Amino acid sequence: MKEIFTWGSGQRSKRNFTIYDLLNLKGKKKLTQVNCGNEIEVQAAVEANIDLLICLGRDIKMIRANAPNHFITGAILEHEYYNKDDLLKASMRTLENGADAIYTSKNPHVVEYLAKESVPVMAHLGFIPVKSSWTGGIRGTAKTSKEAYKLYQQFKDMENAGAVLVEAEVIAGDVLSEISKRTSMITVSLGSGNGGDVNYLFMCDICGENEDLPRHAIQYGNLLLLNQKIQKERVKALKKFNADAKKNNFAKKGNIVSISKSELDIFLKKI
Repeated sequence: MKEIFTWGSGQRSKRNFTIYDLLNLKGKKKLTQVNCGNEIEVQAAVEANIDLLICLGRDIKMIRANAPNHFITGAILEHEYYNKDDLLKASMRTLENGADAIYTSKNPHVVEYLAKESVPVMAHLGFIPVKSSWTGGIRGTAKTSKEAYKLYQQFKDMENAGAVLVEAEVIAGDVLSEISKRTSMITVSLGSGNGGDVNYLFMCDICGENEDLPRHAIQYGNLLLLNQKIQKERVKALKKFNADAKKNNFAKKGNIVSISKSELDIFLKKI
């Protein structure tokens, strides 16, 4: 654990990794990252010793409360802020609320604007879902030499803009492997093979919560089946309640607060 001063209040705290650590570990040690959206998920990630966490920026206080010492990236989504000044304010708030870095899929000019204020930025390259129309729909990237070289230039642009980390999504594995060797950014591979510095998957895919698993995802659990069983049990219980609650003998003695007959008689006289 490394001791740090937090953003905003400047309180002493500890982290499993700092930005400095991540940069020095590049190419030397493979790390893991998952997304967290609630207390149960973050507690599971911490117990499983996942290295890095990412969450929505608006959830950062809750995630930080449950993972006090983890490196956490707060994601600020494309549609949440439309200009760089508002994004800078949101980034600062996210850092002050407990994040160690912020994620944005904005362009290098915006990343540079944030980086100049020492905001640690995770950029996003490769397949970017909200920008899929520009790349011909939902598909992998860098499958041709032309695409691969264009992507390499985009990596260098983000690096020169000051990004520290980059989510590399659904990029040809060999291409990311070669690009990662040639950039100072920490490459976070999401469906882009083993050549990145960090392997990242969504928790819902890891735990098997979806019926349709993306091609790049790897399932290790089967929460969908368990959740379906839980839902059946929930409906079963509700049906029993619905039937019983419509009867006059629904509530039994053990479920009701009682009053003595003498006190009840006094009450009845008063009304």
